[in-house]
Amino acid sequence: MRQVVAPHICFNQFVQPVWQVALWAVAYCSIVAVSVVGNVVVIWIILVNLAFAEAAISAFNTVINFVYAVHNDWYFGQIYCHFHNFFPIAAIFASIYSMTAIALYRYMAIVHPLQQRLSSTETCVVITVIWMLALLLAYPQYYYSSTNLLPGRTICYIQWPEYTTVDFRKIYYVCVTLLIYFLPLCIMGCAYTTVGITLWASEIPGDSSEHYKEQLISKRKVVKMMVMVLCTFAVCWLPYHIYFLLHEFFPDLFEQLYIQQVYLAVMWLAMSSTMYNPIIYYCLNSRFRAGFQQVFCCCVATVTKEELQLKSPRCLQTPACREEIFL
Repeated sequence: MRQVVAPHICFNQFVQPVWQVALWAVAYCSIVAVSVVGNVVVIWIILVNLAFAEAAISAFNTVINFVYAVHNDWYFGQIYCHFHNFFPIAAIFASIYSMTAIALYRYMAIVHPLQQRLSSTETCVVITVIWMLALLLAYPQYYYSSTNLLPGRTICYIQWPEYTTVDFRKIYYVCVTLLIYFLPLCIMGCAYTTVGITLWASEIPGDSSEHYKEQLISKRKVVKMMVMVLCTFAVCWLPYHIYFLLHEFFPDLFEQLYIQQVYLAVMWLAMSSTMYNPIIYYCLNSRFRAGFQQVFCCCVATVTKEELQLKSPRCLQTPACREEIFL
């Protein structure tokens, strides 16, 4: 993750009272617990690239970000410093573009239902391309990461090259913000707007079959669920991107002592986005709810045979079943 660190400062002004550290520790640990458990269950129910990316962010970076932000002292070595700055950008990119791919899949399935669907091989190719682009975008943060030993503490930061003609650091962060936030949100917004108009403009005829009615209602529910996921992502990550854009263009605003509390709050909100999706899936999708209940051995008696067919290979290989579950 990007860190606001001033390498020239030779003392640590970020020491907080124990009660503040304890409160933030509870807040950040709750993200890890809910996100990792929830998203691992989602992966177990049906392998989803989105869930893997979000679980990985929470598992590998949330606690480390919290510890470093609280103490501003890097305890984890040079190698992990590279990984710490590199992996979140890649995982966020993979997560948001997995959501974008799902939105486009829904758009094609509903607006252009006669078009051929992606095969399993083509889906794997899409996922591979997403991760390759994610790793490519994040590579500069890996390459320029470094640690520096200051009096009394160590810092992990990104030593960007200095050019006289262009500010590579500003250009990079503006591009990252556009690519992993505004661009995918615009694409998904357009796709779901068109899908919503198509679905809600379609009146259910009085003499239509029960199967047709159920399919239309099911598609509407899935679109509602994915729009909620999209809105949650947008709300959670907007303050984070605003914070770092302001830091790039107005660095003097970040010399105040209270900025650490602002950073912790902004980072907590961004990291918390990884724990909401499993909750949304559970509340709005009966098949996911059935899977969650089976995982935790809770209310198994209420889980119907049809719902438990969620994990059967035959179901996952059927386009209609996959659409009803998630896509």
